[in-house]
Amino acid sequence: MNDKTTRVDTDATLSYGGSLPGHFYSDAAIFAADLGFLCDTQWMLIDHASRIPNPGDYFLFAVGKENLIIIRDRENAVHAFYNVCRHRGSRICREKDGHVNLLVCPYHSWSYALEGQLRGAASMADNFEKSRYSLRSAHLRVEQGFIFINLATAQPPDFGQFIDRTLPFLAPHGFETARIATRKTYPTDANWKLVVENFLECYHCKAAHQTFCSVHSSEKLLAYGAGPGSASHELATQFSSQLVTWEPEAAAKGFFTGRFADDWHAPYFQSASRLPIGHGYATESVGGVPMAPLMGDYTQYDYAQTAITLNPISHVLSSSDHAIAFRFTPRGPLTTDVEAIWLVRDSAVEGTDYDIAKLMRVWDVTLSEDKVITEDNQAGVLSTAYTPGPHSRHEARITDFCAWYAEHRGVPINT
Repeated sequence: MNDKTTRVDTDATLSYGGSLPGHFYSDAAIFAADLGFLCDTQWMLIDHASRIPNPGDYFLFAVGKENLIIIRDRENAVHAFYNVCRHRGSRICREKDGHVNLLVCPYHSWSYALEGQLRGAASMADNFEKSRYSLRSAHLRVEQGFIFINLATAQPPDFGQFIDRTLPFLAPHGFETARIATRKTYPTDANWKLVVENFLECYHCKAAHQTFCSVHSSEKLLAYGAGPGSASHELATQFSSQLVTWEPEAAAKGFFTGRFADDWHAPYFQSASRLPIGHGYATESVGGVPMAPLMGDYTQYDYAQTAITLNPISHVLSSSDHAIAFRFTPRGPLTTDVEAIWLVRDSAVEGTDYDIAKLMRVWDVTLSEDKVITEDNQAGVLSTAYTPGPHSRHEARITDFCAWYAEHRGVPINT
């Protein structure tokens, strides 16, 4: 991928407190540099391990020009191999997911073990060394059931540094033994940064997301609508009285509480919190009614939700009885795939323990609305009339996201 230190535009500057210049949301060269930066410096959440429960199960993941085979081997280890035959470069797997005993290239039938070693290559010279032609690997880690990849050609970022602060927030939910209930992709005609900016602020929620707003308390939306740091300190303090009461009560009952948010100098721009949902709402559902069997360590509802930003393109939200992983995959300068993966307890039975439509409803409605407003945002940014406007007090997190992006991409920041 591209050198992570490549400057994307030596003439541009960012005014702290506002959005980026318009070409940062459309230029092909900037997009290519962005993609290289993300693939080299970030651990990207791509899926949940329950998608490939058995040895030989695989799925394909595409990002930029790269196509990866994510596969479970006979020892239950998960690997990421480039979907490129070591013979003449053909794609090996054509179907987006499936099950194999060997990975066999359809072009000349070179075959590979589930662990990546070359097993068969007919009619090669006598001195041909199979051991030199294993499949190329990408960096992969599995943590709490989630699959992460990094495409750096050399040493990847330290995974412990990346994941450690979020582990206390992930651990109570039993993600390692959870399973995928359903998934949906929302192809969005907008640059990945506009998708991220929309997700990191709730200034638009009251106007655009009636269903989402009906679930969460107005005080929470004002202060933490898009997680810690999403509003100014002045607005956040308006929710403090609830937290002062709720957090000690929840902790006394054995529930996890806490929150943090990185500033814009941090390498991954992470945040995490466990916060009450809405008044009397057991879970993030229409009416706050329970949706599925309790997950992980939960034996009763704490009427709260965990919100985790692992980096700007990887997010997890979890109530006591279900969770959603969000993946924002850049596809082109003006296209991003927004994918949501709903998770439930491994023993939960569809149709008996949960209803798919009800499970999906809040975020299916919200993401469908987000697709429309983000595409409208992109269309306006493409106009010659666009100039970066000032952020509101509800948009403190995207102020910092734009600064995080600028600092890590070598764009001067006017503070």
